[in-house]
Amino acid sequence: MSLEILGISVLWLFLFGYVIVASIDFGAGFFNAYSVLIGKDQILANVIKRYLSPVWEITNVFLVFFFVGMVGFFPQTAYYYGTILLVPVSISLILIAIRGSYYAFESYSEKGGHIGYTMMYGITGLFIPASLSIVLTISEGGFVKIVNEEPHLQIAKLFTNPLTWSIVLLSIVAVLYISAVFLTWYGKRARDEHASNLMRKYALGWSLPLVISVIGIMVELKGHVPEHYENMLNLWWLFTISGVLFLITLILLFKKKNYGIAVFLMVAQFGFAFFGYGISHYPYLLYPYLSVYDSFTNETMAIALVVAFVGGLVLLIPSLYLVMKWFVFDRDYACGKHDHHA
Repeated sequence: MSLEILGISVLWLFLFGYVIVASIDFGAGFFNAYSVLIGKDQILANVIKRYLSPVWEITNVFLVFFFVGMVGFFPQTAYYYGTILLVPVSISLILIAIRGSYYAFESYSEKGGHIGYTMMYGITGLFIPASLSIVLTISEGGFVKIVNEEPHLQIAKLFTNPLTWSIVLLSIVAVLYISAVFLTWYGKRARDEHASNLMRKYALGWSLPLVISVIGIMVELKGHVPEHYENMLNLWWLFTISGVLFLITLILLFKKKNYGIAVFLMVAQFGFAFFGYGISHYPYLLYPYLSVYDSFTNETMAIALVVAFVGGLVLLIPSLYLVMKWFVFDRDYACGKHDHHA
């Protein structure tokens, strides 16, 4: 395996970690806000808050690793993406900061949760993945023009293209589906049947929009980047496995059993699809200007970064495991028998 492939694989793994952990977090915030809005907060609030309390601060670690690694492994991405992503990434960072602030106000306020904080926390949880997903659209090419050797983003073209909105739609629907499946299991583990059953209905409800949004992206990709579309067809087996895992997850949810296995299958489903998409996009970081080969750092730096990232994983995974073991997966904590506060 070449260093280029190793570098992009490590980064993609971190990005996948962020997608799953952040989706559960973002979706939980939205469902919490939605339950308050429709008057069902007494059913969901306790389970969701017990999950969010220890986990919300960890989520962005994956994203920081990804951005630092991307610039470290592929320095030219800073030149190309630095200017064109100024607006979308700035929006995302502002939303992340706002979300953290509202969570702090909502959780640690002496007067308890304010409905305004809850709503803002829930809404920003959908806007963040939507704004970050625009990067994937830009990477498909056709939205960046090189003028006097300077990359310029064609914003009007980007926001009037159906591919942009199909990817934004998928990012939002995927967040809600991933979160709903996880919280179905978490509610069951907390012995809260009402919360588990409500989240199960949400998970089944968001499964059809998920299928529709995936089909929409494939249709738009075929017209926008035929080469990428053909590459995805050549990897049909990865997407077929993903589809089969999706169906088994739905069957388990429908039959109300083995929710833990359903969560595992859901993560695997998105894993196969995510890596299938990444492999089919290879070797381009920004089609057609930037590939992993013409922008790679020197060998010494690459090896140092790989070692640093492996070291980061060695620290991050046990930390996540301990948080999950002591808080999220601890049955007494999930049931609210003793309260740890992050």
